[in-house]
Amino acid sequence: MTAPTILEYSRTYPVDPERAYDWILPIPLEQIFARRYGPLPPIKGTDIDGGGVWGTAGQTRTIRLADGGTMRESLTRVDRPWSFGYRIDNVTGPMRPLVATLDGLWSVEPAGNGARVTWRWTVQPTNAWTARVMPVFGRLWQGYARQAFEEIEKGLV
Repeated sequence: MTAPTILEYSRTYPVDPERAYDWILPIPLEQIFARRYGPLPPIKGTDIDGGGVWGTAGQTRTIRLADGGTMRESLTRVDRPWSFGYRIDNVTGPMRPLVATLDGLWSVEPAGNGARVTWRWTVQPTNAWTARVMPVFGRLWQGYARQAFEEIEKGLV
């Protein structure tokens, strides 16, 4: 098995940490991942198994990408107001050859008079060859994350 690749992006917002957390956890992904970044597609929508609002550990949903791909996301932990984690697997479409699984974590911490929000991915490449392209994928992911954090700012501030 190849070593995972860790990707991380952070930004500080002038809002209370609890407000940031409570806004980010249930937000429809298509609202903050609405734009393509290079080959990384926007999110078209999500389907929560059993319906309801996203935010309870153990829930799963299917993420539908604009390029026709899908991913299953399982909410693995919810620690309000500090963090929530998830696992993505069952990747289909163009990302399938690159990503076997990934573990994601959103965390929020006090920062001065605001909140520092961090998004982290631990990506397990599918094989040794795709592990070699992870640095390029990581640079693209940073741009994708920056765009998402711009959308978060529009909703929070």
